[in-house]
This record gives sequence, structure tokens and C-alpha cells, in this order.
Amino acid sequence: MSNTESPKDIFALYQNNVDEFFAGIEKFLPNYHQSVTTLQQEWFQTCENTIKSLVSVQQEFANKAGIDTTVPTVVLQAIKNTNDEVLKIYTAQTHSALAAIDATRQHIKTFNDNAEFFANMNKNIAQYWTSLFTKTSN
Repeated sequence: MSNTESPKDIFALYQNNVDEFFAGIEKFLPNYHQSVTTLQQEWFQTCENTIKSLVSVQQEFANKAGIDTTVPTVVLQAIKNTNDEVLKIYTAQTHSALAAIDATRQHIKTFNDNAEFFANMNKNIAQYWTSLFTKTSN
């Protein structure tokens, strides 16, 4: 614990532990986010470079071996159309994923905004129930 004074009861200890736990996590979130983003960018760059290198080697081999690499226009168009459709699917998938993430973020924000209300409501319920079982002095 960072406090020099020991908590007096279990709830104070609990509150201190919760505060320290989330402060510790919050401290590393930006680093974690940056690391994941950097890893993702590096992975995509590696995939792109690998594919380009493989195509280059295959093209060089075909040229040196005298292999005819021309294909009918209809095949070229089919390949292009397939690639265009894959890109459309990827774009739609990305938009759906981003929408789902945004909706989830909104739900979490709403829950967070209402957490204090629910805590106060539960506190009032607890006070009501305890008042039924305790004597009041006039």
C-alpha cells in the first residue's frame, strides 16, 4: 500500500487496494496500446514485404526461364474483380467491427454514468432495511 497509515477497517483496506490496482493498470494502458498498435503495423508491413518479395522472385524466375506469363484478359479481369470484392468485404467487416466497438464503448459509458445512481439507490435500500430492524430513540 502506498499510504503510510494502515486502514482501520476492511472497507478502507478494500478501497485502498482498488485505488492502487486501477492506478497501476491506468499507468500502463498507453504503453500497452502503443505496443499493440506498433506490433500490428509491423505485422502488416512484414506480410506486405513478404508477398512483394515472393512475387518479385517468381517474376524474375519466370523471365529468366523464358516462361510466358501472359493470360487472357478475361482471367485478368476475374482476378481484379475478385480482389475488388475481397476489399469490399474487408471494408464492410471493418465498419461492422468499429460500429460494434463504438456501441460497446457507449454501453460501458452508460453503465459507468449510472453506477453512482445504482450505488446510491442500493445505499438507500440498505438504510431502509436497517432502519426496520433498529430501534430509533426519540
